[in-house]
This record gives sequence, C-alpha cells and structure tokens, in this order.
Amino acid sequence: MSPWTFLVTTSAIVAILVLHGADATVVTTCKTAADSDKRVDYEFCVLELGKHHESPDADIWGLAKVAALVGAANTGSVLVEIRARLAKPGTDAKTTTALRQCLKLYDEVHYAFLYAYERINDRNYASGKEEVGLATPLALRCDDAFTKVAIPSPLNQSSKYTTKISIVCIAITNLIK
Repeated sequence: MSPWTFLVTTSAIVAILVLHGADATVVTTCKTAADSDKRVDYEFCVLELGKHHESPDADIWGLAKVAALVGAANTGSVLVEIRARLAKPGTDAKTTTALRQCLKLYDEVHYAFLYAYERINDRNYASGKEEVGLATPLALRCDDAFTKVAIPSPLNQSSKYTTKISIVCIAITNLIK
C-alpha cells in the first residue's frame, strides 16, 4: 500500500468513525495510544470509548477514566451472565465448579477496574495502571478453570474483551502528561 493510499484510507476511517458518534478526541487519543502501544486495537478503542456518554467532553485523563468505567461495565455484564448460567437448571457439576470460580474471579476483575477508575481520578496513574493490570490475568484464570475440567469456556470472549480494554486503559493513561 502506498503512503497516499494509507493516508486516504486512514482519513476515511476517521471520518466514518466521527460521523458515527466517535468524538474527534476519542479518535485522536485512540490513534496516539495505538501508535505508542502496538497492542492497542485502534478500532476497538474508538468503538468502545465512543459509545460512552462521557467521551464527547473528555480529555485524555477523562478517556483513561472512561476506559476503566467501560471495563467495569463489561465485567458487570459478565457477572450477570455467570449468575444466569449458574441458575440454569441442569448445569453439570464441572461447569458449575468452573462458573463459581469465574464468579469470584470476575468479581475481582470488576473491582480492579473500579479501583483503577478511582486511582486515575485521583491522578495516581501508577496505581491505576497497576489495578488495571490485575484484570487480564484474573479473566484468563477463568478460562483456565474451564480448561482444567476439559470444557470450552463460554466466557472466552469476555477475557478477550477484558484484555483489550485493559490495554487501552493503560495505554491512554500512559499518554497523560
């Protein structure tokens, strides 16, 4: 791809994302975060942060907090899903055991994101990033609980999301001057 084609394609993507509700600050912050940390999924960053009601008025500090809130909201939904699966009649013992472990783990993930929000809000960025850094290993331990009982994890999309939003939150927090 020529540099001109890349520029036109990137500009078109940015224009489409802005037209679909992603604020220019979200777009530029996600682009800068992706440029500074190759693990950041730029499109994921823009789509997920762009959905949040606080994003249009947020600066980089605000978007770091939004990323933590998005992570907490997602894990809240995962907790609801786990509880629903546990309440479902006929769930076998192996699945129930793994789900109970995941319930505890995702409860910790949820609090890690909430604590990260508080730390970032208090401008204690190192502590905020440390809290967010706890989220991914805990979510992956949930997947491991299913692997140990030789059952595919019904929550592996959740651990992927947790990983992506954790990376976004840390990368954006790293941008704060």
